[in-house]
Amino acid sequence: MTDRHAGARVLDVSTLAPGGFGYRSLMWWGTLGLVLIESTMFALVIGTYFYLRTRNSYWPPQNIAPPDLRWGTLNLVVLLASGVPNELAKKAAGRIDLRRVRLWLVVCLLFGVAFNTIRALEFTTLNVTFSNDAYGSIVWLLLGLHTTHIATDVVDTGVLTALMFIGPVEEQRFVDVEENAVYWYFVVFTWLPIYGVIYWAPRIIS
Repeated sequence: MTDRHAGARVLDVSTLAPGGFGYRSLMWWGTLGLVLIESTMFALVIGTYFYLRTRNSYWPPQNIAPPDLRWGTLNLVVLLASGVPNELAKKAAGRIDLRRVRLWLVVCLLFGVAFNTIRALEFTTLNVTFSNDAYGSIVWLLLGLHTTHIATDVVDTGVLTALMFIGPVEEQRFVDVEENAVYWYFVVFTWLPIYGVIYWAPRIIS
C-alpha cells in the first residue's frame, strides 16, 4: 500500500438494505420525475383545448352536443373508489405483508379492468369523432392520453400481481408495489381536471 492510501479506511456496507421505501428508493425519484413530465404534458394539452376555444365562435361547434355525462361520471366514481384498495396495498407493502398485498393488488386490478371497460363506452358517447374538427381532435387526444396511462398502469399492476403470486418475492417487490400505488394516484388525480374539461367546459363556456 502506498503512503497516499495508508490512511484510507474500508467501509463495510454489506449489512445495509439493498433498497428502501419512499424517498430512499431510486424508483421513487424516477416515478416523481415521470409524474412531473406527464403532468406538464397534460397541462399543455388542456391549455391547447382552451386556446382552440378562443379561436372558435361556438364550442362545441354548432350541431354537436357536449359529451354524455353518464359514463365519464361513472368512471370518476370508479377511479376515486380505486384509491381505497390502492392505499391498502401500499400500506401492506410497507409492512411486508405478502398476503394482503396480493389481495389488494387483485382488487386494484379489477378496478382497472372495470375502468377501461367503461372507458370504451365513454368513447362512444363523445358525440364527435377525432377527424370532425379541432374540438373533436382535442377531446379525443385528452381522453386517449389518459386512457393510455390507465391501460399502461393496469398492465403494470397485472404483471406485478403475477410476480407477487409466482415469486420469488424479494423486498424490492414490495417497493415496486408502493411505486405502482404512487403512479396510480397520479392517474386518478389527473382525471379530475380532464373530466372537468371534457364534460363540463363545453356546457359552461359554450
